Amino acid sequence: MYAIDLTGKHALVMGVANHRSLSWGIAQILHQAGARLCVTYAGERLKGMVEELAGGLPGVTLLECDVTRDETIDAVARRLTNDWGSLEMLVHGIAFARKEDLEGAFVATPREGFQSALDVSAFSLLNVTNRVLPLLEKGGGSIVTLSYLAAERAVPAYNVMGSAKAVLEQSVRQLAYELGPRNIRVNAISAGPVSTLAARGIRGFTDMLKKHAEKAPLKRNVTKEEVGKAALFLLSDLGSGVTGEVLYVDAGYSIMGW
Repeated sequence: MYAIDLTGKHALVMGVANHRSLSWGIAQILHQAGARLCVTYAGERLKGMVEELAGGLPGVTLLECDVTRDETIDAVARRLTNDWGSLEMLVHGIAFARKEDLEGAFVATPREGFQSALDVSAFSLLNVTNRVLPLLEKGGGSIVTLSYLAAERAVPAYNVMGSAKAVLEQSVRQLAYELGPRNIRVNAISAGPVSTLAARGIRGFTDMLKKHAEKAPLKRNVTKEEVGKAALFLLSDLGSGVTGEVLYVDAGYSIMGW
């Protein structure tokens, strides 16, 4: 039987907003497996909440990182270079779209809203990866990002975030191709709906949860802990032969044709 021991390995987990965040669920699982963690938060508004969470996991490094400001990404890279010297795991759980661009008609999405959603939710994967690449190369790194079924299907009220997730999934495949020769794997988890801070901004989300549970083969929704365990597989040596893939963790919902 395989036991996953990440002692001596380092993980950068980005996108934690509160205790409901999928990134936080992944961070907890990685910590239980013995990994050293650096958790980032997007700005002062979230600092107190994430600080409180990180306080419950001994040895966690907490850093600010606003992916719309390159200097904050570079500051994280410098800190990890000085403190760790290598990076074995990168968790990209960052997504954002303006509330008005989720509530309005998709066809009326303004240029600024479209660009903002793709910048934060998709381009940031490339930008962060590029800026921590020397660390990942030393660690033989594995990258996991978080997607959703709207990357390939029309989902009411998901609007421009569906476009961003589609770009994100293509980026996973392109990065996997480009970084494979450097022994860096890149994958995505397409999770079913979970009641996170971001998800609550989607109109009709409660109804979405109910319908998902009704139609999924397992007749329930998934938990952030289940997403965390799937990430552990992809980030650890158990997933050593997997790259460029989108793993659905959605109680089977995505296989259904009705």
